[in-house]
Amino acid sequence: MVKRRKVLIALNSAWNLVNFRAGLIRALVAEGYEVVAVAPNDAYASCLAELGCRFVALPMDNKGTHPGRDLLLFFRFLNLLRCERPDVFLGYTIKPNVYGSLAAHVLGIQVVNNIAGLGTVFIRNNWLTRLARLLYMTAFSRSHHVFFQNNEDLQMFVEQGLVPADKVSRLPGSGVDLGIFHYVPMPSLENRSFCFLLVARLLWDKGVGEYVEAARMVRRQYPTTTFQLLGFLDVKNQTAVSSAQMDDWVDEGVVEYLGVADDVKPYLAAADCVVLPSYREGVPRSLLEAAAIGRPIVTTDAIGCRDAVDDGVNGLLCCVRNASDLAEKMRSIVDMSPSERELMGIAGRKKMELEFDEKIVIDRYLCIIGDIVSNGVSI
Repeated sequence: MVKRRKVLIALNSAWNLVNFRAGLIRALVAEGYEVVAVAPNDAYASCLAELGCRFVALPMDNKGTHPGRDLLLFFRFLNLLRCERPDVFLGYTIKPNVYGSLAAHVLGIQVVNNIAGLGTVFIRNNWLTRLARLLYMTAFSRSHHVFFQNNEDLQMFVEQGLVPADKVSRLPGSGVDLGIFHYVPMPSLENRSFCFLLVARLLWDKGVGEYVEAARMVRRQYPTTTFQLLGFLDVKNQTAVSSAQMDDWVDEGVVEYLGVADDVKPYLAAADCVVLPSYREGVPRSLLEAAAIGRPIVTTDAIGCRDAVDDGVNGLLCCVRNASDLAEKMRSIVDMSPSERELMGIAGRKKMELEFDEKIVIDRYLCIIGDIVSNGVSI
């Protein structure tokens, strides 16, 4: 009996696996791979069996920087990988990318990394940023391949010597499933208010504060306009927006908080424009999904965010950390005719079909993994 090839995929949460890597997991299973999904246990872990993979819970302190806990995580990965002996380790998010990769290298397991965005630690430039660079350089030194979601992150890692230039390439974000996120015509504005929507983990670094301030400005001119937020509150992140703060904004009447949803499609379809004033991203999945459904986008001219928008074609770009400019762009969207907004939505859908189809991402992974297992690549 031929032994099945095994791929171990590690992220910082089961929620992340279900929401962003389900298509890849299904494709690997369909190709005959045994897939082991690794993450801290959460409410979404039970969904992973439906994808055809096996889930292994691995505790990790995702946002902490305590050296003792990080060393413990390295040994947890080492023990797990020694037990599972996968042919390929796929790492996502900083802790699995660093400590999972280091453990895999020790055991001679081939590693493929994905930098989906550098987050808060690279927005600021401090000792933590310098430490992160050192850890990435050490972890990626022997990786088989490292995927990046935008060219700026790729170029920075290569120029700073964090990863060899011959081991990197760019993916179109995490892609979007165009079958699930199909085009939906713009909703009629008859008997309702114009609606803006922000979908994200609710962090200050996502531009939530600027969104709220811009909402105040826009409402002075268009008082019936609705501003919605959808996403997790009080996440384990130093820049998280608190429930108390959200309650204050809702009580003020400036925004509506929709809570959390496993299926964001109805909310995207009901919106007239989707907004994300983030400071830095890989490529925001929420914007790809909004464009696929056919909604105009307003986002920042920031790393990762600008990849989802052709300015003036399928959306508008605004300055980073600038509520006034954001408000101006949002007013521009409101002032457009319904046909102009519809044309923006159609252009966004076409952009997703040409550049961001999830199949492009999956095919690249299958090619890299196939080369590793067929050629018996070793370190």
